[in-house]
Amino acid sequence: MAKHILVVDDEPAIRELVADVLQDEGYKVRVAENAAAARQALRLQRADAILLDVWMPDMDGISLLKEWSLAGDLDAPVIMMSGHGTVETAVEATRLGAYDFIEKPISLAKLLITIERAVEAYALKQENQRLRRKAEPSVEPKGASKAMQDLRARADKVAAHDAWVLIEGEAGTGKAQLARYLHSKSQRADAPFVVVTPGSVGRETAARALFGSEEGELRYGLIERAQGGTLFLDEVSELDSELQLKLAGVLSQRAITRIGGQAPVALDIRVVAASSKPLELEVRQRRFREDLYYALNVVPLRTVPLKDRPEDIPELARGIAESLAAEEGLPYRKLTVASLNRLRQHSWSGNLRELKNLLQRLLIMGEGSEIEHSEVEHALSPFIADKPSGVNELAIDLTQPLREAREQFERAYLLYHLKLAGGSVGKLARIVDVERTHLYRKLRSLGVELKDSEPN
Repeated sequence: MAKHILVVDDEPAIRELVADVLQDEGYKVRVAENAAAARQALRLQRADAILLDVWMPDMDGISLLKEWSLAGDLDAPVIMMSGHGTVETAVEATRLGAYDFIEKPISLAKLLITIERAVEAYALKQENQRLRRKAEPSVEPKGASKAMQDLRARADKVAAHDAWVLIEGEAGTGKAQLARYLHSKSQRADAPFVVVTPGSVGRETAARALFGSEEGELRYGLIERAQGGTLFLDEVSELDSELQLKLAGVLSQRAITRIGGQAPVALDIRVVAASSKPLELEVRQRRFREDLYYALNVVPLRTVPLKDRPEDIPELARGIAESLAAEEGLPYRKLTVASLNRLRQHSWSGNLRELKNLLQRLLIMGEGSEIEHSEVEHALSPFIADKPSGVNELAIDLTQPLREAREQFERAYLLYHLKLAGGSVGKLARIVDVERTHLYRKLRSLGVELKDSEPN
């Protein structure tokens, strides 16, 4: 496929000469006479490499490069051109991410070699990213039970096609993992897999984050970043009504108009959505748009809760314990037959997430080479009589507002695990699976006093 080169220069003769030479070499070329035209060109089509003049009337090339660099949306190599270049200019351009610097009058031979190397470097970077994705741990849903065999077979069949998929199931049952598995098995496996989680974007900035913006600096949104690949809408039911309306329009038209933009950009994406809430019920209760539901629900898949496949728990528990030891540096401890049998008997309302959190605590807090039945029993019954003293604060007043009740529970929960962690916030962060800096803020907001120095 021919590579696309954007040539930005205010001199018509140079633009035409460079464009003719590059087209003769098999490149597709778009030209722009100034910064405004360059922005517009990138709005219409991304480039594989950019030739950018330093001195232009409306905005100099260094300032434009800085704008692109700060926006974080430029993923093409930039080759600067100047007839009045200085060492300082070249150094600044390099600092801002320019691939190379060419002096005018331009040597066409050097120009072609530089562009070829820049395009190859960009392609190599993409290939490395692709190989890293392939080297990531397997995302295949684990389990030898009949239910999981059926789910994998259905997922394999769906992955071979480009139909959109809606994954429903209880929280913690591996919906995100199943979405990644579908992507890895599809013809889009080498393209981006972009995750949109409503809770991870601020309500005020959600539209810009999703759809991109042309107000001021050009910013590509998460949806557009999935071009050629898979867009995963995690917990899609959490989107507010305004975003649901806009998303329904984007998906039905297969095109996106950035905030403040005029021209729609065609989309080539596969959409996989997930929800812990039954979306059909959400539609009937008017909490989710019917048109968006039918756009997403082309092929439905449902994950299997742990309580419906207890025979898979030993394999899952061993695998999670091994990965925690390898990836987080925790001491590996073997699960005894008795402890595995106890895990099989548990109801697992939190599913895989609860199982992982439990094993994480057992590896962090336990001693010895094996995880015994008594440890598992104690961990599964954290509020029995022999729990740490001084943390029985779960007598929550159910008549108070939800926010106050939630804070009361969070305080009791964190105090309990902080006691188990010996006062170490680092250990606590691993146990409750919360980023350490955020955990410090949460503890302070709940009025939990911390020691000046915590144990290692």
